[in-house]
Amino acid sequence: MLRIDPKVDFAFKQMLGHPGHPAVTIHFLNAILQPQVPIQQVEILNPIQGKQRAEDKLAVLDVLACDDQGRRFNVEMQTTLPFALPKRLLYYNCLNYVRQLSEGEGYRGLAPAISICVLDKVLFREDPRYHLSFRLRSDQVSDLVFINDLEFHTLELPKFQQACHNDVNAFAAEQKWLYLLQNAGSMDMETLAELLDDPVYHEALGVLDMISKSPEELDLYEARLKMWRDEQARMEAAQIEGLERGIEQGRELGIELGIELGRELGIEQGREQGIQQGRDLGLARGKILGRLQLLASMLDMPEPASWGSMSEKELNRVEAELREQLSRRNGGSGR
Repeated sequence: MLRIDPKVDFAFKQMLGHPGHPAVTIHFLNAILQPQVPIQQVEILNPIQGKQRAEDKLAVLDVLACDDQGRRFNVEMQTTLPFALPKRLLYYNCLNYVRQLSEGEGYRGLAPAISICVLDKVLFREDPRYHLSFRLRSDQVSDLVFINDLEFHTLELPKFQQACHNDVNAFAAEQKWLYLLQNAGSMDMETLAELLDDPVYHEALGVLDMISKSPEELDLYEARLKMWRDEQARMEAAQIEGLERGIEQGRELGIELGIELGRELGIEQGREQGIQQGRDLGLARGKILGRLQLLASMLDMPEPASWGSMSEKELNRVEAELREQLSRRNGGSGR
């Protein structure tokens, strides 16, 4: 088994941003972007330096590169959906753009800045395509471009897994790269190398293999892998806690409503039936309330007491509104 998962940011950067393997970077960029003028040469602007501490949460493990035409590239891997990810991508791509200029230089010398984000999660649920690209265009005339200097690409691996077929030999170059990223951590190198028969993929797999054979690099890789797993566990725990709190609150409210209904009927049987109905209602409401509490936490807002007295229909409406708020805050478009 190949021990190194290229979705871990340290391995991702070593594979696609290693100064000693420019052919891998060039092939990946040309496959994803398919530029009218293909990239011939690249310079890695931020190679990993010596014993760069992988456990440092502030360590930048994106790939920053510049090609022979001056275009700037920021390539990154995201295994989670960080808060306000679209705004983050915009911010760093704008930095990549403006940092080209030295004091006193004119704007004419600015070259395009291109952001590529590979995601192990789904960011845009409203569109089934795994590769989406974004530029600055007119709201009124769809093919009227303001400027082509800022470009964004998202590659969502879960969508690719659903869309791709089993004939890897028939894949386009972009699809082969996504297949490698998705499967290199779970397939043995020999099998993967047979499926991806171009020498550049073999070179990329060789970089991953070198990580597994270098004690120092393996330590750095495993430190980043641990950080990734810890972050995943923290996020899952927060979601479960919010859901459990909501279910318990909804269950208690539902039982109270059921008991009251039984009392109003004036018979013991009604009380028992009301309790059961209340429990069922509580579970349904609890799931909604759990989601609302999680959304409120993500939006840094208090939980209104009025939620407890709302109908299920009203709670669903509030949930839709909070999701829309979160989407706008994240710079998204209503997921």
